[in-house]
Amino acid sequence: MDDLTEVKNFKYSETTKIFKEAQDFLPILGTDYVEMYVGNAKQAAHFYKTAFGFQELAYSGLETGQRDKVSYVLQQGKIRLVLTTPFDKNSEISEHIRIHGDGVKVIALWVEDAYDAFEQTTKRGAKAYVQPHEKKDENGVVRISGIHTYGDTVHLFIERKNYKGIFLPGFEKWETEYQPHSMGLKYIDHMVGNVGMGEMNIWSKFYGEVMGFFNLVTFDDKDISTEYTALMSKVMTNGNGFIKFPINEPAVGKKKSQVEEYLDFYNGPGCQHIAVATDDIVHTVSEMRKHGVEFLYVPGSYYDTVANRVGIIEEDLTTLKKWGIMVDRDEEGYLLQIFTKPVEDRPTLFFEIIQRKGAKSFGKGNFQALFESIEAEQARRGTL
Repeated sequence: MDDLTEVKNFKYSETTKIFKEAQDFLPILGTDYVEMYVGNAKQAAHFYKTAFGFQELAYSGLETGQRDKVSYVLQQGKIRLVLTTPFDKNSEISEHIRIHGDGVKVIALWVEDAYDAFEQTTKRGAKAYVQPHEKKDENGVVRISGIHTYGDTVHLFIERKNYKGIFLPGFEKWETEYQPHSMGLKYIDHMVGNVGMGEMNIWSKFYGEVMGFFNLVTFDDKDISTEYTALMSKVMTNGNGFIKFPINEPAVGKKKSQVEEYLDFYNGPGCQHIAVATDDIVHTVSEMRKHGVEFLYVPGSYYDTVANRVGIIEEDLTTLKKWGIMVDRDEEGYLLQIFTKPVEDRPTLFFEIIQRKGAKSFGKGNFQALFESIEAEQARRGTL
């Protein structure tokens, strides 16, 4: 039995290219922020502060001269979450919420040159969303551009090397008396997109050809299936591994898969889940549970085979079982992961908490237990 007790938390480096097959025409430094369009940004902000341990960062609204929407910016570690609600019932934001409910609209990428990022991607076939432009205030200038991806989701390219402000021009510091403590979330590990049947290859090709990403791993319906449902997935990554976008599509099964359920309730493709990294998953999950976050149930029998399947690890299996944390390994180490139940009224967006102890994989050994847990939730909702 392998002894993995000395394996350390894996760290990515923006200057190190670890996936040599990826192309270099679109240098990405990391995820700048994720923006969600929501029905009530103030209440959503309180939820993410209380339940996830995010802290206040910035605000834009009527008080800052913004007349058509309000945005609250939260931060924890390197994760920035923007929650936006419209004032205008006829706006694009209102229409997005009407169709999709609360969900991810913008996956903003931090780049060295937003103008070049737009040029490199649009000349390779990307559809323009926002033309390159500048936003200025007394703290400097931010350059922004943007392209469309699957469904109504978009990527913004953010260049902020000449900006010293709190977030972006038009935002001011946001601070109240309620300052919850961090729960140990560090950065976004990956973000998963759900697309329609037959579209996975289209969008993985998009990320490969338009953004220079590399197909890190492919899972077919034999890898991700149960007695009742199946799906397929391709994981796309940039060269330094900072940005990883698995793309899921449903596969034929006896019953409706989780991806089909998502597509039905979201009314089209979109971001299924956000995986956020921690260096101490037991602490993070225990704190989140105490503050009301619900996680998928993992049957106790799952832990009977962990030692034989993974080896000896630093964490106590009894503790992992108590909190429902799953374990998997690859040739470089192991990982620990757990998934929340949907955080919206619709069974759409959820979060994954992940701790990588060397492993660069995505928990293939946990697929069976995970998808049976999701199917149990679908059965309760009557959507299986």
